[in-house]
Amino acid sequence: MPSLAGMILAGLIAAPTAPQTPPIFQPGAPGAAARVISAAEAVALSRTTFTADDVAFMQHMIVHHAQAVEMVDLLRTRGADATVRRLGERIALGQEAEMALMRDWLAGRGQPLAMSGMDHADAGHDAHAGMDHSAHAGHAMPASDTPLMAGMLSPRQMQALAAAGGTAFDRLFLAGMIQHHRGALDMVDALLARPGAAEDALLSDFTASVVADQSAEILRMQSLLSDL
Repeated sequence: MPSLAGMILAGLIAAPTAPQTPPIFQPGAPGAAARVISAAEAVALSRTTFTADDVAFMQHMIVHHAQAVEMVDLLRTRGADATVRRLGERIALGQEAEMALMRDWLAGRGQPLAMSGMDHADAGHDAHAGMDHSAHAGHAMPASDTPLMAGMLSPRQMQALAAAGGTAFDRLFLAGMIQHHRGALDMVDALLARPGAAEDALLSDFTASVVADQSAEILRMQSLLSDL
């Protein structure tokens, strides 16, 4: 009869072993060997794979998205077409969620939410402002035709949008948002053309989502515009 110790030993040998987590290797510097790191170290390292171009892209895109949300705010009170309003609400929800993601991305990497000298108040696109003012002349000057960045509506375009209503507003809104979305796609293209940019996993997923979602929305808006 086997001894108790023998039975225990046999049981240990026969017991299934828990699946082993595969090791995580961090590549070494040129000429140096890779090293095994923990899952926690891998997560920490994933937060450092970003460039100054990545940071600037996120900071700029927050401002870019903020203007789209302003445009939808105008749509709620000035638009006439229910389908356009529903599309606008979906756009606003998506852009607000992405703004939160971008702020979290920047904060999680210890980066400022806005570039020095630039924030939403500096954009000059607030529809309620309407006009730019000259401190030297002491009187209102016509709103600028120069947008803050790619695809954004200029102060003059925002002023025209705020002054419109009904179907005329819907047409201006759709044309302006198509321009806006194309500008965002251009910003993604410019980022991806920069060496080493968008290698951060979260940023890479975000840029892919921007391209997919905004390309689809452009097609939808073009169809709606042709029907108005």
